[in-house]
Amino acid sequence: MSRSITRAARAAALALGLATAGAAFAQTAICYNCPVEWADWGTQIKAIKARTGVTVPPDNKNSGQSLAQMAAERASPVADMAYLGVTFAIQAQKDGLVAAYKPAGFDQIPAGLKDADGHWFTIHSGTLGFMVNVDALGGKPIPRSWADLLKPEYKGLVGYLDPASAFVGYVGAVAANQARGGTLDNFGPGIDYFKQLMKNEPIVPKQTAYARVLSGEIAILLDYDFNAYRAKYKDGANVAFVIPSEGSVVVPYVMSLTAKAPHPAEAKKALDFVLSDEGQALWARAYLRPVRNVAMPKEVASQFLPAADYARAKPVDYGRMAEVQKGFSERYLSEVR
Repeated sequence: MSRSITRAARAAALALGLATAGAAFAQTAICYNCPVEWADWGTQIKAIKARTGVTVPPDNKNSGQSLAQMAAERASPVADMAYLGVTFAIQAQKDGLVAAYKPAGFDQIPAGLKDADGHWFTIHSGTLGFMVNVDALGGKPIPRSWADLLKPEYKGLVGYLDPASAFVGYVGAVAANQARGGTLDNFGPGIDYFKQLMKNEPIVPKQTAYARVLSGEIAILLDYDFNAYRAKYKDGANVAFVIPSEGSVVVPYVMSLTAKAPHPAEAKKALDFVLSDEGQALWARAYLRPVRNVAMPKEVASQFLPAADYARAKPVDYGRMAEVQKGFSERYLSEVR
């Protein structure tokens, strides 16, 4: 009799354990391209867990790698949602990899910064420029223009993410191309620029290089304002942010619910949170421009470059930017790399 009771107790305990594990797993939402070192996703992930109970494991893919993985997993998706540069999200929609979902606050997103049906929607934006580790320059002047980066004195000091894979890399290429007189229909000036830059032996990683700038391995990185300000004001690094004198671009980052997501309910909770007042305020405190009309704290706003500097950074036609991305990538890989 006692053995029967013991076996029954063990079986009950096992069943309870499996149920608990299942419940815990059910409270997980897999997000592709949510690295803790990028855009202070680490803080956002902690807040999602605290407010919704949903665990979002960090993921260090870039936008291109995320899109490729989603395509490979089309029949049996692993990701529940994705954080992507806008051009990759537009492609993901064309490829049928993302589902329509309108989070709370969707109606407050400007029309040009979302798909009307909710296949993708902006959560914040940033301005492309130079993130400079001043100490790593070894006494050399802080570069102020795209032309400066071509000078021999910066040989081995410049880095940019792979423009054929990472969205920030592609944004850097668009910005440099337009600054040198090109357009989205003419990448010739940009290709020529990167050919010249290769003479300075740039470092070209595929994933976020935030830590590599702080360590001094990369002295000058084509990156966004929010990462540079975070490095300077939160991590205490001697970092400067420069919007080059010839101009730059402003771009949105977006999120999408994966088509046939394994855990759609949990993903929707997370997506609702990043657009909520609290989620948007967290982005603002991380030096990102929230897509909704959420005020940026005065002490944070005061740490940005003057408005006159930001006047040199312009939006572009993001739809057209998506259409010409493949052609640019092919040219870059064949003519520059």
